[in-house]
Amino acid sequence: MHSDLTNTPSSANGVLLLDKPPGMSSNHALGKAKWLLETKKAGHTGSLDPVATGLLPLCFGESTKVAGYFLSADKRYETTIKLGVSTDSGDRSGKVTCEKEVNVTKRKIRKVLNTFVGEQMQVPPMFSAVKVKGKRLYKYARQGIELPRNPRPVSIYEIQLLRLDKDQAKIELSCSSGFYVRVLAHEVGEKLACGAHVDSLRRLAVGHLSIDDSVTLDELEKLPTVSERRELLIPGDQALKHLPEVELSADAAYYLCRGQAVRANDLPSEGVVRLYEKSAGFLGLGTSLGDGRVAPKRLFHT
Repeated sequence: MHSDLTNTPSSANGVLLLDKPPGMSSNHALGKAKWLLETKKAGHTGSLDPVATGLLPLCFGESTKVAGYFLSADKRYETTIKLGVSTDSGDRSGKVTCEKEVNVTKRKIRKVLNTFVGEQMQVPPMFSAVKVKGKRLYKYARQGIELPRNPRPVSIYEIQLLRLDKDQAKIELSCSSGFYVRVLAHEVGEKLACGAHVDSLRRLAVGHLSIDDSVTLDELEKLPTVSERRELLIPGDQALKHLPEVELSADAAYYLCRGQAVRANDLPSEGVVRLYEKSAGFLGLGTSLGDGRVAPKRLFHT
């Protein structure tokens, strides 16, 4: 690989919008991107299953401080659900547990899909990265162990059937963070009385970030220099536009950067916000205290 000596391993900062290929874990994709960008400090923003493809924002350098805040962003997916076959994992990587005849119409599927629009309580699947007693659920599942899981509130904002081809239903949906499409596929199969699992899954958007602006690992590798690859990184704050923006005065920024809560205009009543000061630019993230003040949460070097 050509080495660009004008960059040091520590100087890559920003977020890479990666189009993750199928059959690769999110950690493997992150490792390959780190190698291509010749950098050490990196993290992904919530994993995609190996069978899934699509948008996986990767954070480098100082931007790793905000990696966790992508988890709260809404997501958009395109998925193909195979009807008539249930698997233990809820997707095509699992073992077939049941097969039934499929006799459904587009109208019937649309009617069932519409029942999922809105807020609901969803139980995370055993084949998931949720931790119980410090161990990922999928590790228990691989041992044949099933544990009780607490349901969590999730939402589907929009869902539509794009195509029905015999036993393959192609669906697009917009949902809240923490939503498992594999659970949706299983529950759709239950309501249709034929069973179902995810045959393919592609993430189209994370918050305001779109797959249209992403790059593949192959495209990244074809760029001849590390500098050119790093030019594809976007600033961490721009990747977090789903969080409200708040501007501080110079005095408020001074005290905030020394760990104090400060007063600010146009604060939301609660939640995490992006903080700016006119001359310094992006300061980092803060938490609205609900009383007109904001406290520092994750500050960048400025």
